Amino acid sequence: MFAALPFNEIWAVDFEFNAEPGNRPNPVCMAARELRSGRRLRIWADELGPQPPFSIGKDSLIVAYYASAELGCFLVLGWPMPANILDLFAEFRVRTNTTRRPGVSAALLNAMLMHKLDGMGATEKDEMRSRILRGGPWSNEERLAILDYCETDVDALAKLLPAMLSEQPLNLPQALFRGRCMAANAAIEHNGTPMYALRLPRQDGTEPAE
Repeated sequence: MFAALPFNEIWAVDFEFNAEPGNRPNPVCMAARELRSGRRLRIWADELGPQPPFSIGKDSLIVAYYASAELGCFLVLGWPMPANILDLFAEFRVRTNTTRRPGVSAALLNAMLMHKLDGMGATEKDEMRSRILRGGPWSNEERLAILDYCETDVDALAKLLPAMLSEQPLNLPQALFRGRCMAANAAIEHNGTPMYALRLPRQDGTEPAE
């Protein structure tokens, strides 16, 4: 199934997080699954250490959907960037930019539907995402539900990757290049846009001081 991916370990990874507008993500939890062995990880934010709990070296592949979101959490946690990143969002966009119907997004749910794969319903997904964005504190039952929800996206990746590989051969060098671009995008979002604060308009509408 993964013969086209010459890596010892292939980790599907997803974070749940919240963030104030314009601010960096605040990781809530992480789920991951090694797709060859089936090993699973479910970790709440306060248990995430200074290094990723899985291999990110040259012999490993990190799989995500819209990877800059996950990699933004890497940066907040002080984790190094993975050597190899495969972003199924980017690959889905490459394959469907000229074929998707107008108004149909490239969200994970739609990627699953277009490959005839089962996934969490849109309503349930929106409800859980809204609960996470509202922030804590969460009860033990809510924490368990959030971890379960996070893991559903990992399970979705575990289904979507083989479906995409069987549908069309993967140009791995190009795909990994797109993954590095998503890492660069995460760094841009993390660092923000430099600006000359003294020239920003004042909240009362008056001109800034020189």
